[in-house]
Amino acid sequence: MIKVENIVKRFGSLEVLHGITMEVKRGEIVSIVGASGAGKTTLLQIIGTLMPADQGSITIDGISPMSLSDNALSEFRNKHIGFVFQFHHLLAEFSARENVMMPMLIAGRSRKEASERALELLSAVGMSHRTEHKPSALSGGEQQRVAIARALANNPSVVLADEPTGNLDTATRQEIKQLFFDLRDSMGQTFIIVTHDETLAEESDRKIVISDGRIL
Repeated sequence: MIKVENIVKRFGSLEVLHGITMEVKRGEIVSIVGASGAGKTTLLQIIGTLMPADQGSITIDGISPMSLSDNALSEFRNKHIGFVFQFHHLLAEFSARENVMMPMLIAGRSRKEASERALELLSAVGMSHRTEHKPSALSGGEQQRVAIARALANNPSVVLADEPTGNLDTATRQEIKQLFFDLRDSMGQTFIIVTHDETLAEESDRKIVISDGRIL
């Protein structure tokens, strides 16, 4: 479902990705691991269309996002890619439900439809009892569950997660890890996860190791 071919990325004279090629099947949980500075997050941002590559190609669900105009790329990103970050990035002034609604409203769905879908997703991630709480009233693990629900809002082709358990305690880390597998099993969701969590990496369907901008 995702094809990454010969991706090269340079920052000035420094080449940080040296011809990365990989494929991800629909419904897979793929972890990307490696030392800090190996190029993991750069690769994830390129797959997520947040950063352009200097060379190579990416295909997601048969579409080449690198060939799209800026407006078309923004629409593609909103509808096909979900993002989960280490520090949640929830909007402080909005409730959990409203945070999950946001990508759907951007996509042009009605407030009623977005609200109903948000409640369904919050229930799926175990947050049905906290739908009207703002982020400041939620624990780190609860905020991450809301962020995962938000990433699923538009039924994306893939969810890209960058260190999603990195800022959590051991027990909460285990809960979030299990949530990824439960969502894959219940929704057929595809995940690509950059992580230093060896347990999560080992339990993924595949583990891709990057060293100095190359896949080992």
